[in-house]
Amino acid sequence: MSPLLILVILVIVLALVFDYSNGFHDSANSIATVVATRVLRPGQAVLWAAFFNFIAAFTFEPAVAKTIGKGIIDPTIVDVNVILAAVAGAILWNIATWYFGLPSSSSHALVGGLVGTAIVKVGPEAVIGAGLRKAALFIVVSPTLGMILGFILMSISVRILHNARPRRVTSWTRILQLVSSACYSLSHGLNDAQKTMGIIAVLLVSMQPRIPELQNTPHWFMPTQDMETVPLWIILSAHTAIALGTLSGGWRIVKTMGMRLTHLNPLGGFCAESAGALTIIGASIAGIPVSTTHTITGAIVGVGSSRRWSAVRWGLTVRIVWAWILTIPCTAILAGAVYYLVATIIPVLPTAGQAFVGLLAAIAGFYSLVAWLRSRKVTPVIALSAADAPAIHSQ
Repeated sequence: MSPLLILVILVIVLALVFDYSNGFHDSANSIATVVATRVLRPGQAVLWAAFFNFIAAFTFEPAVAKTIGKGIIDPTIVDVNVILAAVAGAILWNIATWYFGLPSSSSHALVGGLVGTAIVKVGPEAVIGAGLRKAALFIVVSPTLGMILGFILMSISVRILHNARPRRVTSWTRILQLVSSACYSLSHGLNDAQKTMGIIAVLLVSMQPRIPELQNTPHWFMPTQDMETVPLWIILSAHTAIALGTLSGGWRIVKTMGMRLTHLNPLGGFCAESAGALTIIGASIAGIPVSTTHTITGAIVGVGSSRRWSAVRWGLTVRIVWAWILTIPCTAILAGAVYYLVATIIPVLPTAGQAFVGLLAAIAGFYSLVAWLRSRKVTPVIALSAADAPAIHSQ
């Protein structure tokens, strides 16, 4: 096995670890509402969310993977250093935002990482303007659309059920919330796992001409050159990683949050989850990478504002807006710096030294990620506490 192939394998593992961290970070969004409203027990909620994260692999075409693989930067400039730097930059940004207590989007961090490495390696012409504009536009569009849908769904639901008996409403909405929670978990796996799929696919396609072992692989192992077909093993690996992350993060949410989240009613949770799921699934079908966390946050704001504007803590949105503005440019700078260092050091080393540097980088990235995951305090977005989201509390 050539040292370059070993480096590629290490970068693929690092990408899957990043995918795992995504599931860990976003697990609260998938399970907190059904736990808070007691629709599911904590253990059941964790398994429910992880299951639908995984089966998203068998639903829609991997349109988001194609966008990440060939729609953000010119795929002809991609090599193992580009992907290594992009993923490392995204991980560094996640760690930095955790340290300073800022909300972050792993999705846009990955887009920023690709952009930064492409600019440093080739220049601005390596960035596909249409793809970047679409991803940047939906930083605002997806939470706004989630907010609008959340407002509409909650308003219609309240109007329809205004004269219904509370016990009957609760009974039906508990059942509906099982469906909405499943749809949201499926949409999360559908959009977020595909970003890792795109990274792995473009890496293999770009490195195939340079690695003899990849030139003799069976047809089912490699993506097609145009990346229209993604191998099943990549799809299953990405969805397994995000599902395992959801399992790990979900258990921590259950342990740390306890029964503090008991002020939600199933109707508000159903409307928020449904609005978020509709927005994310629509974006996924269109091949647009979006932030699932920002989208569900927008949906919650919409549900809250359907009652009264003062029911929402609008000051919290300032930090999220700052995250929207800063994520792509800051991650681009970080990833560009990592690429510059890697591209400067690795070429002057012998082949064995290149593999060693790659191994050290992978270990350092993995260690930093584990430290971040172990030390961060995870706060669910979809089921805020009584002080944070009175908009969807019981009457």
